[in-house]
Amino acid sequence: MLSRRTFLGRSAAAGFGLALSAEAPAIEPIQRPGTSRLRLSLAAYSFRDFFKPSAAGRRITLAEFIDYCADHGCEGTELTSYYFPPQVTPEALLDLRRRAFLRGLAVSGTAVGNNFARPPGPEWDREVAGVKQWIDHAAVLGAPHIRVFAGDARGLEAGLARRQCIQGLEECGAYAAAKGIWLGLENHGGIVAKADDLLEIVRAVQCPYVGVNLDTGNFYGPGDPYDDMARLAPYAVNVQVKVEINRPGSGKEPADLSRIVRILRQVNYQGFVALEYEAAPDPWTAVPEWLKRMREAFGRTG
Repeated sequence: MLSRRTFLGRSAAAGFGLALSAEAPAIEPIQRPGTSRLRLSLAAYSFRDFFKPSAAGRRITLAEFIDYCADHGCEGTELTSYYFPPQVTPEALLDLRRRAFLRGLAVSGTAVGNNFARPPGPEWDREVAGVKQWIDHAAVLGAPHIRVFAGDARGLEAGLARRQCIQGLEECGAYAAAKGIWLGLENHGGIVAKADDLLEIVRAVQCPYVGVNLDTGNFYGPGDPYDDMARLAPYAVNVQVKVEINRPGSGKEPADLSRIVRILRQVNYQGFVALEYEAAPDPWTAVPEWLKRMREAFGRTG
């Protein structure tokens, strides 16, 4: 007898003429041939305060953000879902895809704000449906990756919260796989506040299209954040760089870009590395400088 999870995985694949195994393997550390290639992108979240209708002075649209990425030497543009209208149309998505193409950019990915750590029932179903909707949007955008969250249990028993998250990732992962799109689970607090917790979930998910969205600024455990980065890096399918890291006992300090690049190169990472700027200084001034620093760090060897 097929479990609900297996049935859903098979049905999603069959609907697109694919044949995913009922026991698809969990992702292993990714083995990439060739040499490490780091491609610079920028996350729209970096200008989060300026997408708001109430933004004073320098409001920006997603189309203008794409132009900004191109004008500042990026190879990719990460179009965070938060800044799209609630009822986004295929025509609007295609307009952005066209604009990115004409500016020589790849849409490196998008990002959603889901919570899979909900109890079985309508709330969890809505979270899954929302991620699937953005998988459809990503396919129209030509985005190969979606950053997803595990979520916050909010009183749900820890074991059940993990199981719900795994099931959500498997169901959405099968749907994404049918469209050739990766889901990257971010180290974003909640039930994956520790690197061990995130790795436990990712290794349990029976879908090879689910990996890690490695966020370099979201480590708050007792150990060295760079050690945690190195543990997650073998599973990374997308990387977001923050300009600060959190050092246990001493708070925030500037990120060591050279060390981050070494970690990525040690696992032969090949893909997009998006600046996701969250620091206090004005992004209009700081982002160009950090993009320059990232390009320089990418260009150094050793």
